[in-house]
Amino acid sequence: MARVSKRLSARAVATITEPGLHADGDGLYLVVDSRGSKRWSFIFQWQRKRTEMGLGRLSDVSLANAREAVIDARRLVREGVSPIHARKLAQSEREAPEHTFGSFADELVATMESGFRNAKHKAQWKMTLTVYAAPIRNLPLDAIGTHEVLACLTPLWTTKAETASRLRGRIERVLDAAKAKGLRTGENPARWRGHLDKLLPKRQKLTRGHHKALPYPEVPAFAARLRSLSSSSALALEWTILAACRSGETLGARLGEVDRDAKVWTIPADRMKAGRPHRVPITNRMLEILDAVGPLRGDNPYLFPGSSVRRPLSSMALAMQLRRMKVEVTVHGFRSSFRDWVGEETDFASEIAEAALAHVVGDATERAYRRGDALERRRALMEAWGQYVTAGVE
Repeated sequence: MARVSKRLSARAVATITEPGLHADGDGLYLVVDSRGSKRWSFIFQWQRKRTEMGLGRLSDVSLANAREAVIDARRLVREGVSPIHARKLAQSEREAPEHTFGSFADELVATMESGFRNAKHKAQWKMTLTVYAAPIRNLPLDAIGTHEVLACLTPLWTTKAETASRLRGRIERVLDAAKAKGLRTGENPARWRGHLDKLLPKRQKLTRGHHKALPYPEVPAFAARLRSLSSSSALALEWTILAACRSGETLGARLGEVDRDAKVWTIPADRMKAGRPHRVPITNRMLEILDAVGPLRGDNPYLFPGSSVRRPLSSMALAMQLRRMKVEVTVHGFRSSFRDWVGEETDFASEIAEAALAHVVGDATERAYRRGDALERRRALMEAWGQYVTAGVE
């Protein structure tokens, strides 16, 4: 059953006098105390505990503003960040001296905005330099040395190797920019070669993450389970499998990208890892998914709607769908399942399979001569994959 939100109206908020919690939905409550005073509260689960975050008095915060605050807070919770901690961090930064690492990093990210491939890339930079660089955000730029950089990197280096590596590179970029502006001097303490490589294990010695895949013979049975469900996340996951695409490409998909007559889904460049548009042939089962998700979408412009108005599914929706089904694989792993199936069970050329995965194939000269995207040859491949995935499904 869908969660009910926006239960309260501005009139109700103004006239309610009964003490207690009055739910608006999505964790937002109007709290009325025994004296009649009113305030807003966001109640959520954090580390398996019921947690309450005050949002201000009714006299200071309107119903609309409280709802906006809850949207932001819920996004942080989905990303694994405590909204209470994030607010305290923001407050402390406002009180911090000028030219701290945090303030300068925020300014730098803002100036780099036009160079980011998409909004998600920018959000990753901001999150990394806010949450993982928290130990140095309030320090003056010229006070950051090797010890301070290691305080950020060491907790992550052997547990989240990829994240730690990106964090190191971003700290180095911020400190280089600060030096260029005359805000610090000396060597960059976040430099890897000839410096941190002497203090931290080299990347090739670390355990690297892999995208755990479902063996391709098991995919049809899994697809049958998905087809017994009707949620937006289940339909989105099946679409992702059939298209052999990445989860972000599905989650950001808009209705305007789909040409039903031509049976083509065109993913724009800003949502593709390679930074160029990618056309995906739409198979018969994908057309059925479009019909099934239509009633769930309403006027939401996103192909697979989330619970919030005119917003897509959350970035964790597909992974959570797998978790609910108790299937210990990754969404990305289904691309490997597809590639293994092509190689083991079909006679399609390797370059057609790689093109279906939107992989860059060949050197620059070879790609210059290969102008097309082999759409129709890929259509035959994706139809065969669709028939295999849905084989034996009622």
